[in-house]
Amino acid sequence: MSNFKIVGKDKRARAGVLKTAHGEVKTPVYMPIGTQGSVKALGPDDLKDIKAQIILGNTYHLYLRPGSKLVKKMGGLHKFMGWDRPILTDSGGFQAFSLGAMISDGVRKVGPQREQGTILRSHKGDVGSDFRIRKGGRMYSEKDKKLQRRVTVELLGQAKRNNIDSRLRGNDMLEIASSPSASRNDSVVFSKITEEGVEFTSHLDGGKHLLTPEKSIEVQLDLGSDILLVLDELLSPLSSPSYVAQSLERTHRWELRSKAYFDKHREKKREKRGMLFGILQGVYDRGIREKEAMWISKIGFDGFSIGGSFGTSKYWNGSLSTSLRVNSESGIDWAETKAIYETMDWVTPLLPENLPRHALGIGEVVDLFECCERGIDMFDCVAPTRRARNGSLYISPKSGGKVSNKFVIAIERSEYKEDKKPIDQGCICYTCKNFSRSYLRHLYLSSEILYHRLASIHNVYFMLNLTNQIREAILEKKLKKLKDDWIK
Repeated sequence: MSNFKIVGKDKRARAGVLKTAHGEVKTPVYMPIGTQGSVKALGPDDLKDIKAQIILGNTYHLYLRPGSKLVKKMGGLHKFMGWDRPILTDSGGFQAFSLGAMISDGVRKVGPQREQGTILRSHKGDVGSDFRIRKGGRMYSEKDKKLQRRVTVELLGQAKRNNIDSRLRGNDMLEIASSPSASRNDSVVFSKITEEGVEFTSHLDGGKHLLTPEKSIEVQLDLGSDILLVLDELLSPLSSPSYVAQSLERTHRWELRSKAYFDKHREKKREKRGMLFGILQGVYDRGIREKEAMWISKIGFDGFSIGGSFGTSKYWNGSLSTSLRVNSESGIDWAETKAIYETMDWVTPLLPENLPRHALGIGEVVDLFECCERGIDMFDCVAPTRRARNGSLYISPKSGGKVSNKFVIAIERSEYKEDKKPIDQGCICYTCKNFSRSYLRHLYLSSEILYHRLASIHNVYFMLNLTNQIREAILEKKLKKLKDDWIK
């Protein structure tokens, strides 16, 4: 019996209600990111004031610090962080594969990086396997104050690759190494994928860990999550077809192991049981995505998270020189917008209608409209709080928000020095009701801690409110009109 009920539709878009052990969630829904048991700069009271229904916690970080057993001893994550509403936790797989090195060296999906020189190594046999992240190539560029959907990379020369190869172990693993860290610590941070799970090095203390499907579920059960995710392997657009086939088969086995452990160890009382979502992996290839959707639909999960690679390569819908949009800085678009929307188009018709669908790590303004139109119910994204901290604040069309400016203003700009208006006209969040753009600019330039709270309140509220507007539009069968008002 599904915990999800659809209460309204507008073509493929759905408005639903998801029942969890800690309350109901009305969908479509945006989930603020509470990576380490805290949504950055916001307290539980702030989240409730802006009508957050559910937040996302991170298994990798909470497992390493303070430790899932401690959280369990303290009464579970809800009690530990003072949040009595639903929590979804990810499996920790993405971070175990990558963020151990990425955190220490500043590589981010969104936001500024702290230093240059991170080297990404893909799988043996892949073309262009060694890259150096360049300062200008991040989703948020401090240099030109522009938000981008690409990571800029530079192919390393053979001499540099040889030097790196001499310090790395193995050829058949996904490795992420930092040359600055290596020179400082005389060691290389890496993760190794085996049949058993992911062997990774903690970014906190260099300790070695093995994250298995069973361990991931154990940690999430210790945390007391309402919605748990299975362990999967994150794929890359640079992975060859042979490796992708191998990886997907391994992920299938991991997902089945995750479900077996969950079924055996979950809470016996139905009203306290968590839900287990499967993860639909894959690359930018229709055949692979549809096959994965059909496979995962038969396993008996409580819902589905759609992840994987949304980039292109010589293997997946294009060549490195064209589809990856190599620019003058050798930039590559690792999350091509078209790929995201086409993937949702391919898979949602093949997923069970009565189960919730979650777009992993996706949640920009345009994404919400496009993905909801394609039948997606749940979103999470770090952009609202991360952008807030970097001076990028959301505005609606009433205040000049549009696709070309990514619906944001850069608050540090001199034009806001004497601007008495709120961040966004018509916004009723605490920040907009009480403070001007001029004051927010002053706080930001003064590096005042208060800025982070006020900016985060606005940005998170903005996304929550937009998602609520989309829900109401679906119920009234007016989603196209709302979209036309926003996307011009």
